[in-house]
Amino acid sequence: MTGLTELLASGIVQRVLLGAAILGAISGLLGAFAVLRRQSLLGDALAHAALPGVCLGFLIAGARDLGSILLGAFATGALAALCMMVIVRRTTLKTDAALGIVLSVFFGVGVVLLTHVQAQGGAASAGLGSFLFGQAAAILPGDLWLMGAIGLVSLALVLALWKEMKLVSFDPGFASAQGLPVTAIEALMTVMVALAIVVGLQLVGVVLMVALLIAPAAAARQWTRSLGGMVALSAGIGAASGAGGALVSASTRGLATGPVVVLIASAVVLISVLVAPGRGILWQALAARRARARIGDGRVLAALHGLAAAHDDAGYATERGMLAAALGGSPPAARFAALERRGLIRSVMHPPETTPHWELTEAGHAEAASLSGRPDTADRGAP
Repeated sequence: MTGLTELLASGIVQRVLLGAAILGAISGLLGAFAVLRRQSLLGDALAHAALPGVCLGFLIAGARDLGSILLGAFATGALAALCMMVIVRRTTLKTDAALGIVLSVFFGVGVVLLTHVQAQGGAASAGLGSFLFGQAAAILPGDLWLMGAIGLVSLALVLALWKEMKLVSFDPGFASAQGLPVTAIEALMTVMVALAIVVGLQLVGVVLMVALLIAPAAAARQWTRSLGGMVALSAGIGAASGAGGALVSASTRGLATGPVVVLIASAVVLISVLVAPGRGILWQALAARRARARIGDGRVLAALHGLAAAHDDAGYATERGMLAAALGGSPPAARFAALERRGLIRSVMHPPETTPHWELTEAGHAEAASLSGRPDTADRGAP
């Protein structure tokens, strides 16, 4: 506990921790809409498209000025988004093809510009490579104010246009029929994603930013069925992943903050995919197992009920071999034990035979009748 207190007392750690939490919250908030619009690759394309803007901002400013670099990144990101919209609307190519083209072209231009800048020499240009994977320790108090301002603006826009963004995300065709400016709303949502990416360049970098944008939303999608719950949970997961990654990185020598943040967010996605109620893989496997057990139990009950009805005797004792013939195979002993524990069947003796026999209880007859959808007629021969 003392070590953690000393760690949190560091001004650099405090800035990185707060910056990572703010960035995670912004990314989770806006990434939820990208996931719902099935444009997860959009964040990847915009993040990679920011690299040439980083280099152009440096070349124009003549120094490693963060404001110029981020403005250049935002400009090329917005240009990439515009190019994607033009390709989709003016050609027969689909969205995924347009995203792939824009991503590869802009990132290729960015790598060429980065190589050119670094070849010119100078201490300032050497630090541009950090925008590929981020450099959290370089965050300044002014950067935190910028992150906070963008976060508040994003939250205000989401709250002000909640109904419109919700409708466009789920059914853009219906939104257009209702007279909403779908193109303008989609452009605004894309610009907001670009802003989040630009803010995250210094912390996570262009390569890993898409993971922080998509992972919290993908995890939140597993746990909730409402848009409001998904957006709020996504922002919370993003903030927690950012803060957790910053703490792990600060407490362990040699670990970069950005990749650790992404790994924590990815771990949350993995856990969510596995155990989320209703949608998790393990949950679905358990539900499937229970369904198979219900089907097997129902077949045994239906066979016992049918035999009792055929013999006009509700207490007709059925031998296991007879059940095997009726069902096309012998049910496992565990199934009989489970049905007996539930009070649906009971084991009886049938002298002079010594093999096990079972008969339905009154509850078993009612259960079998409800499964078949027919009224219970087996008790006509009951004493």
